[in-house]
Amino acid sequence: MLTLGIDPGTAIIGWGVVRELNDGSLQAVDYGTIRTPAKTPMPERLDKIFHDLTGIIEKFQPEQAGVEELFFARNVTTAITVAQGRGVILLALQQANITIHEYKPNVVKQSISGYGGADKKQMQEMIRILLGLEKIPKPDDAADALAIAITDIHHGRYSGYNLI
Repeated sequence: MLTLGIDPGTAIIGWGVVRELNDGSLQAVDYGTIRTPAKTPMPERLDKIFHDLTGIIEKFQPEQAGVEELFFARNVTTAITVAQGRGVILLALQQANITIHEYKPNVVKQSISGYGGADKKQMQEMIRILLGLEKIPKPDDAADALAIAITDIHHGRYSGYNLI
């Protein structure tokens, strides 16, 4: 089972591809970020997100995707721009016929660390351990995306939507 995790945004979008092996272990296939320049008009940024994500989908052919739900921020302008980016992400996944699951940030933390209030350091170390990596994945947005992919795999095991 190949799962794509996405940490939405408009300036930096984290992505991570995780494979669940037959023995139940997890393997990081690849991860990274999609970056859009700050002064670029929003329509151009959204176009870049869509096209870069479409390229990632075509390259890895994931069977499902986990996307972090929007965490309502105090800054409404930021929340709106992130929501626009998230909408483009969902559209790219839907057009590729990928099954999409959405997760709140505290659900991802609970799934990875066992504690919904885990801090970033705890999360990063658990991602490293769960994926058998030598180093903590960088940048943070990509590590977050790997956590979302792992969460999607964990939830699939218990809900039955990604049986091997």
